[in-house]
Amino acid sequence: MPSARTTKLTIQTRGAKDVVDLTGELSRLVESAKIEEGTVHLFAVGSTCALTTLENEDGLLQDFQKVLDRLVPPTDDYAHAQTGGDDNAPSHIWASLIGPSLTIPVVGGRLALGTWQQAVLVELDFRPRRREVVVQLVPFP
Repeated sequence: MPSARTTKLTIQTRGAKDVVDLTGELSRLVESAKIEEGTVHLFAVGSTCALTTLENEDGLLQDFQKVLDRLVPPTDDYAHAQTGGDDNAPSHIWASLIGPSLTIPVVGGRLALGTWQQAVLVELDFRPRRREVVVQLVPFP
């Protein structure tokens, strides 16, 4: 039986709510690890990016960005700009609302995702960033 392993993905984002589909790379990792049953756990390193699942479709991505802006308006006056010296308070808040981690079951050697469901990294900082995602592949006996 294969043992658990940890790897890292490095992703270059475009900034400004860029959504990067990780599904293909995660599927390749599961296949190369020969996991039939288990989990894939992901953790985004950084306080202004997040992981989630969604349908990676242009209209939905626009809707997703609009909803984030309604929840946490990017132009509000945030204390972080005065105390932290940076204007990315909304980025930190969006990231905390979505969350830094994601766990996907592996069933029959495949990610147990729905037909229109992709695992994605969401860049929430306003500028392009180089991101690291820690991936743990955990097989079940």
